[in-house]
Amino acid sequence: MIYKVCSKGVWEEIRQLISWNGSPDDLRDGFIHFSTASQLNGTIRKHYVGQTDLMLLAIDADTLGDALKWEPSRGGDLFPHLYGPLPISRIASAKDLTVSPDGTDQ
Repeated sequence: MIYKVCSKGVWEEIRQLISWNGSPDDLRDGFIHFSTASQLNGTIRKHYVGQTDLMLLAIDADTLGDALKWEPSRGGDLFPHLYGPLPISRIASAKDLTVSPDGTDQ
């Protein structure tokens, strides 16, 4: 599984779509950013500390085909990047995400 953090508002918008092109940061970078389970706390600490009303989307990486690339990013770690829209039907689960003050998920 790979993971995407988004606001509850974004989740409410995209769950009505067939596919999603990503956040403004994703659009700027040309791909949708994801994290693995082991990368997730670092992503949360870097981008989501102090935010509330977050959702954690889980996607089976094997369902995304060749559009999913594993590329070096933070610390040389390989991060999953989707070059193309995310089919909403590929989202296996969406759950509330509570971020503690130190930036870890609870």
